[in-house]
Amino acid sequence: MKICVIGTGYVGLVAGTCLAEMGNDVICVDNNEEKIKELSQGKVPIYEPGLEELILANTREGRLLFSTDLDSAVKNSLICFIAVGTPQGDDGSCDLTYVFNVAESIAKSMNDYKVIVNKSTVPVGTGEKVRNFMKQHTAYDFDVVSNPEFLKQGAAVDDFLKPDRVIIGSDSQKATEIMQEVYSPFLRTGNPVIVMDVKSAEMSKYAANAFLATKISFINELANICEKAGANVEHVRTGMSTDTRIGSQFLFPGLGYGGSCFPKDVKALIRVAKDNDVSCDILQSADKTNFMQRKIFIDKILDYYEGGVKGKTFALWGLAFKPKTNDMREAPAITIVDTLISRGALIKAYDPKAMNEARRILGDKISYVSGNYEALEGADALILATEWNEFRRPDFERIKKLLKRPVIFDGRNQYNPERMYGNGFDYICVGKKTEKALQEV
Repeated sequence: MKICVIGTGYVGLVAGTCLAEMGNDVICVDNNEEKIKELSQGKVPIYEPGLEELILANTREGRLLFSTDLDSAVKNSLICFIAVGTPQGDDGSCDLTYVFNVAESIAKSMNDYKVIVNKSTVPVGTGEKVRNFMKQHTAYDFDVVSNPEFLKQGAAVDDFLKPDRVIIGSDSQKATEIMQEVYSPFLRTGNPVIVMDVKSAEMSKYAANAFLATKISFINELANICEKAGANVEHVRTGMSTDTRIGSQFLFPGLGYGGSCFPKDVKALIRVAKDNDVSCDILQSADKTNFMQRKIFIDKILDYYEGGVKGKTFALWGLAFKPKTNDMREAPAITIVDTLISRGALIKAYDPKAMNEARRILGDKISYVSGNYEALEGADALILATEWNEFRRPDFERIKKLLKRPVIFDGRNQYNPERMYGNGFDYICVGKKTEKALQEV
């Protein structure tokens, strides 16, 4: 099929590349000329396992093109995916300016029937608004479809190529059949294509992300109770997650959720609820708990030093909001850095993939090093903020020798407390009592 994907951010780039991988002719469009130039040269602006290799292979075969010419891309495509950003407003609502700008451009470029596919995460009712808006700018026939993405950063390529389900929100049988044909190569294992109305498809994206975010906030709140009551949240988590009604995914205590989706989508759904005069106490609590979880962890660091971190140097392992990505949007590490720096501390940071992004966001607030052990040299303590695989089994004897004092603040519960105490570490984590370490300070 002839497809254009407008927007080469995280979603658009993964979607366009994977659609080309299945034999479609895909044009990825963006108004950033420098970005398009780099993508055409095989330079990928985001880190996502497997993505760069697929881009190189499909551009080499001529199935994947990058362009700033939206008009030509639309004219030469049957399906136009909208995959632009929907920034969050101060009130939690989605700013749909980019969506409507693209919709207008598509409408003015149309030369025959098109399927307009909204891949961006948008509030309920956006598809209807886009349809009515486009009718003002074109006399050609078209259909608007909602096709929400459910990609996990760090596993996005696999998620797109082997989806557990595809949701198509469509009010047109013609558009539905076209979209089913597009996705049929991805679902040969029998996983379902779920067809529903456009508004329900739009809500499905928010509902899924809000539920997972709430699950994370729940286990974090439970961890705080466990810590005070003397229980071990890891044992409790195992006891819960083996119940097939609950499961283990997104049930790990730590620093809370971050990234481009969960924080924004929870707030957006709260805004939708308020706009429709519906109370949403659970969602509001999940959002508040997530914010507080970072503060609680930072307070542990401040309490350990009785508030006096001025002049202290902290080694920070991890800057991205999660492993296998360089994305730092809403990353807990940013909150940790800003708080400690404001109190006079120094930070030496390392992340396997997010160093350039950190420099863009944090500038010269912190020091950047080329390896995780280098960050430890002369530091007063280690803070673990992202659970990259290379941080899971470090050389603890080497850590002890490099730190001024063997102290680890583990925001991701990567290590065994008893083993850490036995090896002479002060070890402070999440959801487990740490009285022994604190009493020895």
